[in-house]
Amino acid sequence: MSEREVLAVIPARGGSKGIPHKNIVPLCGKPLIAWTIEAARAAKSVTRVVVSTDDDRIADTARRFGAEVVTRPAEISGDLAPSEAALLHALDTLRDAEAYQPDLLVFLQCTAPLTTADDIDATVDILIHQEADSALAAVPFHYFLWRTDQAGNAVGVNHDKSRRLMRQEREPEYLEAGAVYVMRVPGFREARHRFFGKTALHAMPGSHRLEIDEPADLDRAAALLELQRADRDAAQLPDPVRALILDFDGVFTDNRVVVSEDGREAVACNRSDGMGLRRVREAGVAVFVLSTETNTVVKTRCDKLGLECVHAVEDKIAVLTRWLEERGVPASQAVYLGNDVNDVECMKAVGCGIAVADARPEARQAAALILPTRGGHGAVRDVCDMILERLR
Repeated sequence: MSEREVLAVIPARGGSKGIPHKNIVPLCGKPLIAWTIEAARAAKSVTRVVVSTDDDRIADTARRFGAEVVTRPAEISGDLAPSEAALLHALDTLRDAEAYQPDLLVFLQCTAPLTTADDIDATVDILIHQEADSALAAVPFHYFLWRTDQAGNAVGVNHDKSRRLMRQEREPEYLEAGAVYVMRVPGFREARHRFFGKTALHAMPGSHRLEIDEPADLDRAAALLELQRADRDAAQLPDPVRALILDFDGVFTDNRVVVSEDGREAVACNRSDGMGLRRVREAGVAVFVLSTETNTVVKTRCDKLGLECVHAVEDKIAVLTRWLEERGVPASQAVYLGNDVNDVECMKAVGCGIAVADARPEARQAAALILPTRGGHGAVRDVCDMILERLR
């Protein structure tokens, strides 16, 4: 917990010409602004999160994702209005309404969805540890900048064009990330600008820097957010992973069953799961399918994939415990993928319980990880890929 009162303000005006309603456009299942709100709320250093906006839809979205809202007047909401005006207005509004005066102000851009809670905390920390007045997040920059002079001659900006230095010979340079800024509030009120006094710099990973300015940026952000999610999820798996246990219905399948006139049942599985399971087994991970389903379709599918399975099981946890003991695998080094209430006990017993995206609420609550993929739509393959990433 922070001993200081640290206010995070996210300016988000309604007008946007490049991408209409940019601040609430969907990105990986959430409005764009939600990514910054969630990062701010997860930051250990931040004690309060406020969105400054002139737009009712943005305000509703901000509240839905846990932020407070300060309504910004039209005169400081136009294209040319500086962000500092919105920040000062938010500070004044909270001071006048509540006598609230924070020690530090964290200015966050809602158009930088790759920003993490760690990026925010690190920028706050460096301001404090360096006893600075202001701070920003930036990324290491190793490129050569050029400009043309009045005669049209190309001139080096950050280098001498007559001497090509190696990267390790050059002074470190940084590119402003456009994501996180931190200011001591009294100094900011006096300077009325985000950079004043001694300014500290936090070097954030280059993979976290992306500003949404045009539609193509949303595609890039989606791809990078998926990589971030995959890295976070893989890090939560046991190290090493020695066993993968899977439910069948609602995991290999979408939980639906097709019944013919003569009573025979059929289910649909995702072919990509098979390749993932093969690669996981080749990597030395034991795989076991454990199902309460009585239909022989479970065994038929597992036989085709070469998987050990037990179906028509009532007491799943007992079978799971015995199977792990027989193979000398500690439960802490096992992963369980399930979707329903009868998987909860098993999910809690292993090193990492995982639920498919459309799992029952009880299973989702018990899971350490919830996949973005529904059962029967490649969920098994996703877990296999995570395990392989963890084993690298």
